[in-house]
Amino acid sequence: MEKKEQYLLGVKTALPVILGILPVAVAFAVLSEHSGLTMLETILMSTLVFAGASQIMAVSMLVAGAGILPIVLATFILNFRHVIMGTCVMNRMLATPMWKRAILCFGVTDESFAIFTTTEETNNTPYYFAGVISVTYSTWVLGTIAGCAASQFLPVLVSRSLGIALFAMFIGLVIPNVRKNIELGFLVLLTAFLNVIFNCFMPSSWAVICATLTGAFLGIFFVKEHQEEITK
Repeated sequence: MEKKEQYLLGVKTALPVILGILPVAVAFAVLSEHSGLTMLETILMSTLVFAGASQIMAVSMLVAGAGILPIVLATFILNFRHVIMGTCVMNRMLATPMWKRAILCFGVTDESFAIFTTTEETNNTPYYFAGVISVTYSTWVLGTIAGCAASQFLPVLVSRSLGIALFAMFIGLVIPNVRKNIELGFLVLLTAFLNVIFNCFMPSSWAVICATLTGAFLGIFFVKEHQEEITK
């Protein structure tokens, strides 16, 4: 498949996640405006950081009166999972020059990771991934701009309720693959259960990291990739 076709396929595959990213981006922008950040600061944050969960946590901490250092440490811990996701994504493109992979690393998010790691092996190309992140990144930035425009009349309570779309999107990404691989479904439930347990003993940001690492480690022993049989 040609480079252009790979890119367009990535764009097409990522289009459904717009329904999940857009409401969350709007919610972030509204919360950010209410936290005291200007419209320019809010848009720059989405453009340069591009990490929804940590951005929302950062503005929430600003509202609570937290200082810069606690915010930086908290977002670092929350985004530590990107080290794992980025390594997994980049290992699927080992034939790609390092400088290209370094640029593409900026686009590694929960959504792009889920799409790229569940696609067929033939689509493990930088062009396909570039198509995916073109959709996720542009949607996040444009959603933030739309949220800034709507922040003048949209209540904070309504903006927070938009976050439910994020969970619906993740369910939509996971369910099709769980139906093909029962072990993967069990691993998802196990990781969620571990997160609940860890939340009883540590901050939620650490609980997510520990549950993810533990789930990934346990998954090595019983989750197998199911390859479709090739029919002639």
